[in-house]
Amino acid sequence: MSGAAVTVVSGLPRSGTSMMMRMLEAGGLPVLVDGLRTADEDNPRGYYEFERVKQLEHDTAWLPEARGKVVKIISALLQHLPPSERYRVVFMRRDLGEVLASQREMLRRRGEPTDATRDEEMARFFTSHLRRVEGWLAAQPACDVLYVSYNDLLREPGPSSHEVAAFLGGELDAARMREVVSQRLYRQRG
Repeated sequence: MSGAAVTVVSGLPRSGTSMMMRMLEAGGLPVLVDGLRTADEDNPRGYYEFERVKQLEHDTAWLPEARGKVVKIISALLQHLPPSERYRVVFMRRDLGEVLASQREMLRRRGEPTDATRDEEMARFFTSHLRRVEGWLAAQPACDVLYVSYNDLLREPGPSSHEVAAFLGGELDAARMREVVSQRLYRQRG
């Protein structure tokens, strides 16, 4: 392992990962994004994505570019992170009912079917998936992990902002991080 750590924001889709990316950028951490996926009604402030992440299982050549920066990687892809880098993972947790409602609303807006899988079945799948991911993260010596509650962050952004800033070395501006949290965007509440 060499160089600065790669900071990763992860979680289930619709768990607040884009908001955390925006917070870290406001706090002073450079972001690794490509701007290909633009803001829309579901993420009016942007998705903060880097397209090559989607090919992480087969393409890790870009990871050195992420050293000293933050990149968003959904939870299903974390297991493909090579142990040759050091990682600081900010993992977003959100009420599963809200995650499912947010996904359903996003699909509805796009005109895609929303009833392919029942919520109970998806909740079981996500619960099992999160258990596996958290177990995998705990077993990785190259990963330091901080779990952040999206729900707590929106209720009181100050404490979570300070906790994240401290976890990432204490050099980020927690006050600026806190300022980007928007209750207006908290639409699917549990």
